[in-house]
Amino acid sequence: MATKPHIDQRQRTKSNASPATSLPRVGAHPWPRRALVAAGAAATVDRLILALALVTGAALRLWQINSLGLNSDEAVYLGQAAAIAGDPVLSEFFPIFRAHPLLFQFILALAFPIGGTDGSDLVGRLVSVVVGLATVYLVYRAGARLYGRRAGAIAALFLALMPYHVVVTRQILLDGPMTLGATLSLYMVARFAATERPAWLYAAGAGMGLTFLAKETGIILLGAIYAFLALAPEIRFRLRDLALSTAIMALVIAPFPLSITLAGGGGSQRAHQYLVWQLFRRPNHEWTFYPSTVPLAIGPLLILTALLGLWLVRRRWSWREKLLVAWIVVPVLFFQSWPTKGFQYLLPIAPPLAILAAQAVIQLGQRAAASKIRRAGWLAPLMAGAIALTLLVPSWSRIQTSTSDRFLAGSGGVPGGREAGEWIRENTPEGARFMTVGPSMANIIQFYGHRQGKGLSVSPNPLHRNPSYEPILNPDLQLRSGELQYIVWDSFSAGRSPFFSEKLLSYARRYHGRIVHTESIPVAAPDGSVVQKPVIVIYEVRP
Repeated sequence: MATKPHIDQRQRTKSNASPATSLPRVGAHPWPRRALVAAGAAATVDRLILALALVTGAALRLWQINSLGLNSDEAVYLGQAAAIAGDPVLSEFFPIFRAHPLLFQFILALAFPIGGTDGSDLVGRLVSVVVGLATVYLVYRAGARLYGRRAGAIAALFLALMPYHVVVTRQILLDGPMTLGATLSLYMVARFAATERPAWLYAAGAGMGLTFLAKETGIILLGAIYAFLALAPEIRFRLRDLALSTAIMALVIAPFPLSITLAGGGGSQRAHQYLVWQLFRRPNHEWTFYPSTVPLAIGPLLILTALLGLWLVRRRWSWREKLLVAWIVVPVLFFQSWPTKGFQYLLPIAPPLAILAAQAVIQLGQRAAASKIRRAGWLAPLMAGAIALTLLVPSWSRIQTSTSDRFLAGSGGVPGGREAGEWIRENTPEGARFMTVGPSMANIIQFYGHRQGKGLSVSPNPLHRNPSYEPILNPDLQLRSGELQYIVWDSFSAGRSPFFSEKLLSYARRYHGRIVHTESIPVAAPDGSVVQKPVIVIYEVRP
């Protein structure tokens, strides 16, 4: 690689610094009193916007946070945490090693004793809220590094109010911690690009390792880093430093595969089975799933503003725009082409979109001020306020207690799930076994009800099932022999798998199923009235 000309480090840092960090030293270059007062006022405004972001972000994430019980994924991750913490009840149903790395589950295990088995769902969700707010603060730091403190503060406000980020970080899901690690890595790469100091590139490698340990799909952002370095020739680096950064990432990741190998118990075989299942599993959504759901959750006006900002500087993109665009495009292309699609999978693109939108707001305000339009100084605050309002209203709507019998995985808790599980624990004999439509309700029953559940829809073909779940190989035989004593139907699984829903109900009829418990929620009828609709029905069956 060609040797770069010597540049004084202080000059280079100053030339790459953001407007908010390149102020002259007061002692060396005294400012007029008016300029000093204006600078102090601007810094106060920035701090107030950041405080508003953290306060409103906390309020949205805490409001009625535990009004609904855990969904299936939450039950699995918190169950793993319980197993790590040595809980004697839940460890029977949730093994430590399943599909994903265990960084977040280990953190949950440290907090598990605070709530105990009965209160662990609330404590686990509070940990997720802390992770979400930490990401909001990191977006402020990344935005300030890239475009100045005002842009960082506005970006933090956008992310704090964004429905996509609010909904996911209210739940015990791996995508919130993964996004925190991804945003930390983004910040480290930005520091490296601004200073060209190898230490920041090494730190980015460590950040990518933590991102992987939160959720393995975060590794795709390594492609975003490589794409950025390839598309930004103005950023000079040595291949040796890039290789060392990658080695540091591998070193941080190493404890996960080593723990699987050393733990025994078939952990390595299960990891291999999970990889095969992910590669050959059938698509779970149409290809239009992301375009039809994610933009609405992120905020259409925010996305349009970010795109407008990129268009305005289309002839002079700096490394900043290249970095943020790479951080967005690589995950979008990967998950759009990947057959498995989940509501929360694209969450890492939310921070760079918020930063781009914030920069566009400031850029448009500066252009309006330069054109000497009357009251142009109000343009940026009005735009930021309008975008924030379009985020706040849907966020507030989404965090209200659900009155729908349809459920989108990753979008919230399951109505009636906790109550049904608690009824099972209190009113069925220990050792009772349950058949459900799918593994989702089985996980909820195992977490809250402390009874074994199996999903009828789990395929006996290893290529077509999650290796964490066991199929019911002969439902008729197990029902006739009394190995399965209860059948649980739920409208959420029925909406996704109508065939297995009807199959399960046919078993309930064939084996004299008697309804012993029903969980209902209020829903709006076609005539506008509110009626109680059953969402979970428990049958006791006899041969």
